[in-house]
Amino acid sequence: MPIALFALTIAAYAIGTTEFVIVGLLPTVASDLHISLPLAGLIVSVYALGVTFGAPVLTALTGRIERKPLLLGLMALFIVGNAAAALSPSYELLLVARVLSAFAHGVFFSVGSTIAADLVPEDRRASAIAMMFMGLTVAIVTGVPLGTYIGQTFGWRATFWAVTALGAIAFIGIAALLPNTLSKAAAARLLDQVRVLGSGRLLIVFAMTALGYGGTFVAFTFLAPILQEITGFSEGSVSLILVLYGIAIAIGNVIGGKIANRDPVKALIGLFVAQAAVLVLFTFTAPSPALTLVTLAALGFLSFANVPGLQLYVVQLAKQYRPGAVDVASALNIAAFNLGIAVGAWLGGLVVSSPLGLASTPFVGAILVVAALMLTLWSGVLDRRAVPVGQPA
Repeated sequence: MPIALFALTIAAYAIGTTEFVIVGLLPTVASDLHISLPLAGLIVSVYALGVTFGAPVLTALTGRIERKPLLLGLMALFIVGNAAAALSPSYELLLVARVLSAFAHGVFFSVGSTIAADLVPEDRRASAIAMMFMGLTVAIVTGVPLGTYIGQTFGWRATFWAVTALGAIAFIGIAALLPNTLSKAAAARLLDQVRVLGSGRLLIVFAMTALGYGGTFVAFTFLAPILQEITGFSEGSVSLILVLYGIAIAIGNVIGGKIANRDPVKALIGLFVAQAAVLVLFTFTAPSPALTLVTLAALGFLSFANVPGLQLYVVQLAKQYRPGAVDVASALNIAAFNLGIAVGAWLGGLVVSSPLGLASTPFVGAILVVAALMLTLWSGVLDRRAVPVGQPA
């Protein structure tokens, strides 16, 4: 693999860290800015919404810009956004800073994937894209726990300064290592994206993605306060538990891809059933430290195991119903993942501030996953109706 690819991987690591590290720091941020936990949870929602709506619009608007200058501009925006977050004197300015970082996030992965593929021969393109996204996975396993530890030890602002430094390293790496002669693919127009949204079959899968992936975030957004207030773990233990959760996520992502290869709908049905069951179980195991660790390992595994199946299913249906816009459909499904995060975090905040309280967030998350399960079953029925008897799906 060319060394330039590692600059993209470092950037993906920094972006992945800044997206999810706030989960481990919510109690610290809420205390320092004198806000409630539900308001702190909106920091997660706002970032995810910035990715959801910023990525398709900005990707279309920046289509004429050369690739290397565009990536450098995105990393500069990322650095500014995280530095602004570290300096934010108020909750409102912190939200604005997070939106700036989110805009960089969405366009980076859209453009970065095509650049990674262009850096290698055609028969190694999938491996190159996987290596870039490995930065995102490694960030969940190591960056989020480490960032949480830094924030708990030196204050949450120190975490954002550390992420800013990572962004600066990625900026220097891209400037020094990425070639100036990168091919520029035709950008997807906003009209193409609207046409994809006009497909009812694809809208069902986008809803499956948002509900199935977002269901976990009803509880995951408030995982740190759950572990400290309900389970009884110390603040310092949270970062170590996040390592366990991150390892389970990485394993689930790999195994989820393998079991979804043959029949993504069948795999998703099984995964959603298990995910809903574990979330319900977490409602009852949360008071027990030992049972909580086991439950969280299972939840981490399941929360990302559905990602490959959902993405594969969208591509399959797009080839059938919108064959000229498969890449657009794939990108919009990535937006649906982030919309799920935003909705899950927002709904979790409503649950925390309601009489149900913090302990009920896993159960409410399970309801969203069950809704995704119902849509998956419905979509499977529609698939069977669309294929004549005796023909392969």
